[in-house]
Amino acid sequence: MHTRRIGDIEVNAIGLGAMPMSIEGRPDEARSLATVHAALDAGLTLIDTADAYHMGADEVGHNETLIAKALSSHDRGQDVLVATKGGHLRPGDGSWTLDGSPGHLKSACEESLRRLGVEAIGLYQFHRPDPRVPYAESVGAVRDLLDEGKIRMAGISNADPEQIRQANEILGGRLVSVQNQFSPAFRSSEPELRLCDELGIAFLPWSPLGGISRAGELGSAHAPFARIAAAHGVSPQRVCLAWMLAKSPVVVPIPGSSRPETIRDSAAAADLVLNPDELAELDAA
Repeated sequence: MHTRRIGDIEVNAIGLGAMPMSIEGRPDEARSLATVHAALDAGLTLIDTADAYHMGADEVGHNETLIAKALSSHDRGQDVLVATKGGHLRPGDGSWTLDGSPGHLKSACEESLRRLGVEAIGLYQFHRPDPRVPYAESVGAVRDLLDEGKIRMAGISNADPEQIRQANEILGGRLVSVQNQFSPAFRSSEPELRLCDELGIAFLPWSPLGGISRAGELGSAHAPFARIAAAHGVSPQRVCLAWMLAKSPVVVPIPGSSRPETIRDSAAAADLVLNPDELAELDAA
């Protein structure tokens, strides 16, 4: 198994992004549970969720509850690092709002603990900066949760280089991960990736295949990924994840999935070796 490190935990080089199983267009629960179990059977040991992954205002934490059910019904569920997030909200009208206040983050963490059924959350991430709340206050709340033992490791999401450095300082050098959007179509997080590589902090690309509605179009939208995929006899999506893994040993992609067959394909990306010429072509694509 190809592994990477998040803090002091060794995980499979590919993680599972669980959001598609709980938001608009989600499958029935049986298929979602089968998807999580397929990920575990393929050797994946990192699952990314959030309390905001739901649809209706009356089902906050739908995804966390789903993941807890899936893990409790699999014999390797206890071996998984569950990463969740707080600071985003969904009022139920399809919109996404923010609350980075310390009070909200601490209460949100308590609710996540309850839904996940654990004494401490493996990795807790501040979901997105709230312009109404000083960033230091939001990260300070995460530091408090870490100090209190409510969470085992701390991360941030949707952060710029200055926020990464600030968060690491506030956390006393204990920032273990940064989760930012990164894909063939969205490469503006390259500076954050390079900084994480420099600092030895895990970089978790979200929507690495381009997002729920566009992942299937990756090959047609980015021809070099399709060409190299054909040369290797694999999918363009697998090539994309292998390309990301080759960028730095701190990269741990978390492709979203709601079907067993797609997460199995993603899991196999760690076994795909691309040569320097292929990597250079993909970098320039």
